[in-house]
Amino acid sequence: MSNRLDVSLKCDQSTHFEFGRNWADYSKSITADEISDAKIELARLLGVDSLEGKTFLDIGCGSGIHSLAALLLGAKSVYAIDIDPDSVATTSSVIRSNWSKNNFTIKEANIFEASDENLPISDIVYSWGVLHHTGDMWNAILNGASLVKPGGLFVIAIYRKTPLCKFWGWEKKLYTRSGEPSRRVLTTIFMFMKIMRDVVRLKNPLKKISSYKYGTRGMHWKSDAIDWLGGYPYESATAAEIKILVEKSGFKLAYSNKTDPEFGLFGSGCAEYRFEKNGP
Repeated sequence: MSNRLDVSLKCDQSTHFEFGRNWADYSKSITADEISDAKIELARLLGVDSLEGKTFLDIGCGSGIHSLAALLLGAKSVYAIDIDPDSVATTSSVIRSNWSKNNFTIKEANIFEASDENLPISDIVYSWGVLHHTGDMWNAILNGASLVKPGGLFVIAIYRKTPLCKFWGWEKKLYTRSGEPSRRVLTTIFMFMKIMRDVVRLKNPLKKISSYKYGTRGMHWKSDAIDWLGGYPYESATAAEIKILVEKSGFKLAYSNKTDPEFGLFGSGCAEYRFEKNGP
């Protein structure tokens, strides 16, 4: 497999938050520590120590750090897709700067046009915090699941449903349609509120911010805050809804994490799911 950068498939992003800009900024501060954290967290979520001999499809590759982590874990090949050209370019830069082999493909592609003709059926299909931003989460999940080989893994992270999801949907739409001055104001207010929450709880917010990347998939505090505020389109789901949908498609839930309900005052975290597809 050649490490080509394929931008042949163009997608309309006029109603979507430009995640790629955020991940491009984040990628400038990626160090060996972030890469190590991403590798550790990916192995934890997949429940493996190695991906040797496995093919890996990353739907919504963002910064590319987890596609890189899959390669570092020994994946036979990695196929990374995103609808955002900035994310495609950033993923290409991150992987090429940290990986010398030619066993990866990076492509601008849309999960709603997924088929075995334009995307590979893979041992592991991975999509962390992406499918709820497509505008049609349930069909996006089903399309992703259809690309898993028999006996393979379908690994996703989806926002937990909260009583305040309707409010956050409105906020995200506002943020996405706003100019930079308004975005800066909203971001500052949100980050200040999160800092004050820690102060009220007698926690050191500066310590939390400085150590945020550890155990958080290699991400940064501010990047994640912007990702949350601008994450539009936005949908969420309960753990029961996700389990029922995916298991009806021939899978069994093997692992889940962070599925407990929450009120959602400061947003909603992602619940993680690892499904195993039934054998032939």
